[in-house]
Amino acid sequence: MRDAYHEELDSIGEGLVEMARLVGSAIGRATTSMLDADLKLAESVIAGDQKVDDLQHDLEARAIALLARQQPVATDLRIVVTSLRMSADLERSGDLAQHVAKLARLRFPQSAVPHDLHATILEMGQLAQRLMAKAAEVIITKDVDLALQLEQDDDEMDLLHRTLFKHLMDDRWKHGIETAVDVTLLGRYYERFADHAVSVAKRVVYLVTGEHADEIQATTPVEGS
Repeated sequence: MRDAYHEELDSIGEGLVEMARLVGSAIGRATTSMLDADLKLAESVIAGDQKVDDLQHDLEARAIALLARQQPVATDLRIVVTSLRMSADLERSGDLAQHVAKLARLRFPQSAVPHDLHATILEMGQLAQRLMAKAAEVIITKDVDLALQLEQDDDEMDLLHRTLFKHLMDDRWKHGIETAVDVTLLGRYYERFADHAVSVAKRVVYLVTGEHADEIQATTPVEGS
């Protein structure tokens, strides 16, 4: 019976990895649909979010059943509770990818992104996808060092987000208010997506160590000091 219990715990972890891979793919495809004004691709991202939602609901049901049947303690309890929180982060990430695709659909047959910002939005989309791929790897490997790196990687997204605002605040902005709103929303979607990837990684740190990532980073000596 205990073997079946641990197999179910492993299955929950596999579900989280699948969710991470799905939402990582979704943000990449949503970005392409936005920049290429590809309505068919946008529709596929929007429809595909239902699978992420279904996975989360299934994972929640299985985790709650484990809590009820097995009443886990210590590490096992931490795994179940942390998995529930990670699934919520991943579900919200899927929603953000869907938001990007919905904006692409709304502005079709035009692109919501001015040509001079295509490179920045493309970079944000690719970075978001890489961050989520790394989060999936962290779930699989339970590599605490790799998990802690994600917050540093997220600094790059923050820099790109600031770059967008510099364009929006520039006196030479000539694309109008509607496009400014669209670009502002896009920047926020990518920033929040990256934040959720970092949150997943931080939760893995807690799962493995029983300590919060911020506490570990606060006690880690800075190189060269």
